[in-house]
Amino acid sequence: MSTPGFALLAICFTQALVLLDTTVVNIAFHTIEQGLDASLDQILWVTNSYLLTYAVLLVLGGRLGDLFGTRRVLLIGLVVFTVTSAACGLAQTPGQLILGRGLQGIGAALLAAQAMAVITRVFPAEQRGRAMGTWGAFAGLATAVGPTVGGLLADTLGWRAIFVINVPVGVVGFVLVMLSVPPLRGEGRARLDLLGSVVLAVAIFLLVYPLVEGERHHWGTLWGPVTVPGCLAAGLVVLGAFVLVQRRRQGRDPLIPFGLVRNRNFALLSLVIGAIPGAVAAVLLLVPLYLQTVRHWSPFGAGLVLAVPPLISVVVARRSGRLVDAVGGKTVLIVGLLLFAAGVAGQVPALSEHSSWLLLLPGLVVMGVGMGVCFAPSVAVAMQDVPSELAGVASGVFNTTRLCGSLLCTALTGALFQVGLARGDFSAAVRTTYLIPVLALLAGALLSGGLRRAPAKTAGS
Repeated sequence: MSTPGFALLAICFTQALVLLDTTVVNIAFHTIEQGLDASLDQILWVTNSYLLTYAVLLVLGGRLGDLFGTRRVLLIGLVVFTVTSAACGLAQTPGQLILGRGLQGIGAALLAAQAMAVITRVFPAEQRGRAMGTWGAFAGLATAVGPTVGGLLADTLGWRAIFVINVPVGVVGFVLVMLSVPPLRGEGRARLDLLGSVVLAVAIFLLVYPLVEGERHHWGTLWGPVTVPGCLAAGLVVLGAFVLVQRRRQGRDPLIPFGLVRNRNFALLSLVIGAIPGAVAAVLLLVPLYLQTVRHWSPFGAGLVLAVPPLISVVVARRSGRLVDAVGGKTVLIVGLLLFAAGVAGQVPALSEHSSWLLLLPGLVVMGVGMGVCFAPSVAVAMQDVPSELAGVASGVFNTTRLCGSLLCTALTGALFQVGLARGDFSAAVRTTYLIPVLALLAGALLSGGLRRAPAKTAGS
């Protein structure tokens, strides 16, 4: 049963746990708040504690897979995620739930960091584009159904069900991985760079924390003398220290081998990839705000409209993966990013008090096509020249920059929206804020022009 196709199914299934758990919790905030008598700050930290541990440990999770075996670390991540999900479902206080979510982020980091590594190692180069496309389609489907599943579970069985449901799903995922994913041995005698791991974790924490907390503190003081700009500046300084630490360790098992970041395609796409989830996050924030505040729609109705892009991306993603295998990824990626930007920009005329909500649909449809086209080439081209023994750390770095890009885009979106809102016109503030995702996607397309073009591959090559 250990075939590439079956292994891909197992990877898609396990990654759905991470994706679903990110979106289903947000829809149940009000129910959790009432059930645990939690404050708004505590409810926000139910998400933030998960995001922080997830972001901080992604690179380390990938490197652990390289050193000790991708499947082994994947299975450990599944166990951690499943057990902590049960703990979240049994939480009796807000503090217990926040702690459980932080621990759940550890499992999520170990899980997410292995997905690209498994695909890179089990699929031959000429089939990776299609495999990445399938993975992207599955991710789009999980994103689309997450709010619906979360709302249904919270309404019918209570908020605890959104965590407890992970237990049987995690058990099934464990069995699938055991049956389908080969051992994929690690580097054997290589040692973990503990100093580099700690320094990088501190740097990412200092960069991510102000992004998730900044808007709530009006981008000023976080606590005492610590400010958002100060925290970000400290994060950049510690990141510089991490580079110096890694420079000295290049000859003896560094956390991030410099050969990885010298790879032009990987380095460029590690920056570009942040624009894609960042643009999605901006639209997911702005469209519900417009529909519920200006149009007075229900959350359920707004959620149905927002399901359009990811559902369309599901249909498109696998086909774009085949196109990557046939003609190469650079052109496909640039076209996808431009389509994505056009779809986001096309929504702007519909965001006024007197326009019909139906005018949103063409832009959302084009956005979905762009999302589906973007994902497969971005991952396939980034990983095409990465040695298999570095696939795990490459996956961790790629996912970390993707998450940080998403958080940065979300932070900028929130800040610009607040500036526009201060002028008193809600619809105008929403329309102006759309500049952020459009510019991010156009910048991604521009950077993609510097990619090294790989030769087109065929099944027989």
